[in-house]
Amino acid sequence: MKLWSKDKTSTAEQIEHFTVGRDRDFDIQMARFDVEGSIAHVTMLGEEGMMRKEEADEAVAALKKIKASIEAGDFSIDAGAEDIHSQIEFMLTKSIGDAGKMIHTGRSRNDQVAVDIKLFLRSSLMGIKDDMQSLFDLLIQKSNAHKDTLIPGYTHLQIAMPSSVGLWLGAYAESLVDDMEFVAAAFRVANKNPLGSGAGYGSSFPLNRARTTALLHFDTLNYNSVYAQMSRGKTEKLTSMALASVAATLGRLAMDCCLFMNQNFGFIHFPDELTTGSSIMPHKKNPDVFELIRAKCSRIQAVPNELALLINNLPSGYHRDMQLTKEILFPAIDELHACMEMMKLMLNAIGVRQDILNDEKYTYLFSVEKVNELVNQGIPFRDAYARVGNMINEGTFHFDTKQQLRHTHEGSIGNLCNEEIVAQMKSVAAGIRISS
Repeated sequence: MKLWSKDKTSTAEQIEHFTVGRDRDFDIQMARFDVEGSIAHVTMLGEEGMMRKEEADEAVAALKKIKASIEAGDFSIDAGAEDIHSQIEFMLTKSIGDAGKMIHTGRSRNDQVAVDIKLFLRSSLMGIKDDMQSLFDLLIQKSNAHKDTLIPGYTHLQIAMPSSVGLWLGAYAESLVDDMEFVAAAFRVANKNPLGSGAGYGSSFPLNRARTTALLHFDTLNYNSVYAQMSRGKTEKLTSMALASVAATLGRLAMDCCLFMNQNFGFIHFPDELTTGSSIMPHKKNPDVFELIRAKCSRIQAVPNELALLINNLPSGYHRDMQLTKEILFPAIDELHACMEMMKLMLNAIGVRQDILNDEKYTYLFSVEKVNELVNQGIPFRDAYARVGNMINEGTFHFDTKQQLRHTHEGSIGNLCNEEIVAQMKSVAAGIRISS
């Protein structure tokens, strides 16, 4: 039985299979949110006189029991139910009788799906925020712990100037601050209520949309009923852009780790149990975790483009194309969670080699330090640059690596400004919250 079925019509089995697709698999993830949306809608119907108060109260009580079964993991979609919305309405009607058939009053499946997705994405972005905050805290901790451990800095993959493990890891912590800005922007868009927009053109029932907005703890609502439906796809794409931003940071950090644990670099190392071996080479300790993080994060960065191709050039109103956004976006959310968890696991166990810059091959890393030393003696910069360049060409360049480096400006190896970066993160993350 389908919610939209008529007495004398049915849909061919092949058509039904094609149109339902993988929806049921992803609907389970939205089950709790579908019930929450229904509880808010029914509460409002009872308050506004579109259901008798005792019927609304009975329906809300039964919906809360269904929600409890979902949270306990005892919920499933019956083979005969088309989707999560059908399943919950059928369960409710079976539990309380005809009053269960009234919960769809003033509501379309279009705005029901829209509010479910908004609630799901809002919750997912909160989870992403928490994972990012945890990873950020770990990066700051490791940055502070290794602020004095010097490593080479590179441009064009050529040795450039002295860096430090603290500066390197702190860079990725600050990158997460900017990524959090994307998450915050997506959260603000997801935190608007489309419920009450019906099929996209409102309703002749006197719905109180401000009330359902408050009950669902949205910051505001999507006012225009047409745009409430048009926000589908757009909200998913903005969320995917936030995921892609985080994934870009993770993928780049993973690449650095692959490079820096390579024997030709040898700056960092990890316990044997966190690396993999070779079927033929007994010495191998492969960075498979970082390689898979890098690969998975590249795939996540493709999601915004896939969603853009799906929703581009659609006219206003609802279209079944939107159904596919779930199977594109939902797995990406799970993948990003997994990648952040694995990155935290690896960084918790990172080992750092000391005295790396004592190696003679890093001598020229200090060429700029030598130029600056001459400038401080009163020699014009261009003359100092030429003098040091000639020393390098003639093979006479020398710099005492035991000499203390004097980098004092904000954001340098001697002044990481991690406290300021932490303050920025707190400020951005504070905006990602559900109002009470």
